Amino acid sequence: MNSNRVSLREVDSVEIVSLVDNSVDFVSSVERRDVEQVRKWITKRLGEEWIKKHFKYPFAEHGFSMLIRTFVDEKSCCVLFDTGLGRTSVVDNAKRMGLDLTQIEAIALSHGHYDHFGGLQKTVKVISRKDLPVIVHEDMFKTRGVANPDGSIRKYPKFPEENQVKPAKFVKTKQPYLLAEDTVLVTGEIPRITDFEKGYPQQRVFINGRWQPDPWVWDDRALIVNVKQKGLVVVSGCAHAGIINTILYAKELTKTDTICAILGGFHLAGKDYEQAIEKTAEKLKELKPALVSPSHCTGWKGAFAIAKALPQAFVWNSVGTLYQF
Repeated sequence: MNSNRVSLREVDSVEIVSLVDNSVDFVSSVERRDVEQVRKWITKRLGEEWIKKHFKYPFAEHGFSMLIRTFVDEKSCCVLFDTGLGRTSVVDNAKRMGLDLTQIEAIALSHGHYDHFGGLQKTVKVISRKDLPVIVHEDMFKTRGVANPDGSIRKYPKFPEENQVKPAKFVKTKQPYLLAEDTVLVTGEIPRITDFEKGYPQQRVFINGRWQPDPWVWDDRALIVNVKQKGLVVVSGCAHAGIINTILYAKELTKTDTICAILGGFHLAGKDYEQAIEKTAEKLKELKPALVSPSHCTGWKGAFAIAKALPQAFVWNSVGTLYQF
């Protein structure tokens, strides 16, 4: 599927729950109608009795996962984006929040790093849906690692083989891919346009018996939802492609200029990436999203700069937060 033929359906609304992320904050106030803290929205939906008997606060880890539900024409579809770091993190947090994972119709993985696929095997087992599509890129199966300052290589955990995720099945694609009755779009490979988003310079891949540089992380993808009269909701796992590159490509694919929300990891943490913070904040300000919630690998310096640049749009994400657009 090429960008000229993508036909992403507008939705009446979308709900996104932060299932796995790096931080929890259950006490800070949120002065927005489109964002609700975990205990508040669960009480509305499941009631005080369920809260008393079953509710436990979800936990944080260095990982990422979001549950996305679209609504159009009185019908809903449910997609999971990434599966966190821990083997049972998605499953455990979903149980703590009273979420039914068996409603998930597809899983999309943002890229092949272990903090985004760690819970895949356990999650598909709980979903237990025959031929559950798991949208992947062929580069996710590479043997990967990261270069240490002394030149040694720290090898990453291996991506699962298809026989390890049954009854799910891998759908391999480099191109944009529509899910959830054409209401959710996986971007596919994201073009690198900006001059300040440099990928992941320390990444290495093991090919032909040796470790070789592999900085661009071409399997990095995002998800897009187009909300009627609101614009695009863009969800990024790590944005190794660059969050600005990601948003520009989302606009190109959908032929839509208005940005409703930008959520997820922006990968601005660490010395190699903090150099891009100022330009990223400037470009985000130009894009004028109604909401921006950087999390996971964005880092406090990046999040602080974005909050300063877009004070009315900025929201600090916590595991369990519900976004409704």
